[in-house]
Amino acid sequence: MMKPRLTQLSWEKERTRTVGAVLAAALLLGTGAACTSDGSSSEPSADTSSGPSSAPESTGVVQASGSGEGELPQGGEKANLDPAEFTIEIDNPYWPMTPGNRWVYEEIDTDGTVQKVVVTVTDKTKMIANGIEARVVRDVASCAYQSTSGTSVRPVSTSGSFEAGVDGAEAGIAMPANPQDGMAYRQEYYKGEAEDRAEVLSLDEKAEVPFGYFKTTLMTKDLVPTEPKVSEHKFYAKGVGPVLTLDIAAGTGREELLSYRSG
Repeated sequence: MMKPRLTQLSWEKERTRTVGAVLAAALLLGTGAACTSDGSSSEPSADTSSGPSSAPESTGVVQASGSGEGELPQGGEKANLDPAEFTIEIDNPYWPMTPGNRWVYEEIDTDGTVQKVVVTVTDKTKMIANGIEARVVRDVASCAYQSTSGTSVRPVSTSGSFEAGVDGAEAGIAMPANPQDGMAYRQEYYKGEAEDRAEVLSLDEKAEVPFGYFKTTLMTKDLVPTEPKVSEHKFYAKGVGPVLTLDIAAGTGREELLSYRSG
């Protein structure tokens, strides 16, 4: 049986911010439609995983199908999404999106500005691109869903709004269903506006954040071709989600998990 991966189909800007979140085994990202909602909180203990967050509301993210191997989209390749292959039950181990799940992060940018980011999975859903039902995730608001084969979605903000399948925008991968060292994929694609891509660097990295110490995390290198100075290492822990993001371009930016509560 193929494992799930996350696909982001839509996004609407509420706050300019990229949230690298793995929602299932594999994540596909898209762009466009807005989803807004509120969420609540809760928190488990450390020693396993975590995820990103934000305060305002973001837009939609969705999850698509696929084995996660040999099918990951690159560049501006067209993503063919079948609504029948999607589900709002997002259980990707690297970013479980059960309603009620809540992540709180502290973000320090390269200028030393500190801000708190909160991400909450709501019990609301929204029909987005191609008739796919997506889970609404509150961050600066996002929608996420997962395909029956395992793909999950993650929220990503840009300087505007865009939707997969509209004006050349395409869905992308947030996290592969079966991540392997060296696996590369696009996270989102809207020519000239959002062309983020990532590569899995390791499946066995240690990470320590206020929420706890993780002996084994997945590490990726994220790049933004439209912004050459943006380059990050992101760490994901099974059962929690993203726990740490390091700005490796400027060398001082950092986002770390303060708390996590499962729904």
